[in-house]
Amino acid sequence: MEKLLRKKLKGGRFENVSPVRSATMSKVRGKGNRTTEMRLRYRFVRAGISGWCLHPNLPGRPDFLFYRHRIALFVDGCFWHGCPKCGHIPKVNRAFWKTKIQRNQQRAKKWDRLLRKQGMAVIHIWECDLKTNLQSALRKINTLLCKREC
Repeated sequence: MEKLLRKKLKGGRFENVSPVRSATMSKVRGKGNRTTEMRLRYRFVRAGISGWCLHPNLPGRPDFLFYRHRIALFVDGCFWHGCPKCGHIPKVNRAFWKTKIQRNQQRAKKWDRLLRKQGMAVIHIWECDLKTNLQSALRKINTLLCKREC
């Protein structure tokens, strides 16, 4: 855990966590946003959108890269990146989670700046938009692809 996040916890540790809960949480491992990415990948194929690759070795490791068009696409998880529509901060250890989400947002802005310096266009799409407004997200991507075709 980062020093900044430890400072938000009393004594630098989570308190009042039962041994059972602690053991359960210690076994949790991130799997990325596989289902969200797969949903978008399938839609790219169905819509005939091609020329992308997954997780290129670029700053921030975008979820998709349209190399020829120099477009980096991030699919942001609503909880982890603080979606204004549906993101929330848990009530337990609120200061910790608020700081964690803010750090994720700051890091995303840093990656965006680095990618733009490399001549990339950067798009962020919320996870909830892929669930509720997928057509709009695809139009946004298609529009940028067409603009950068030249």
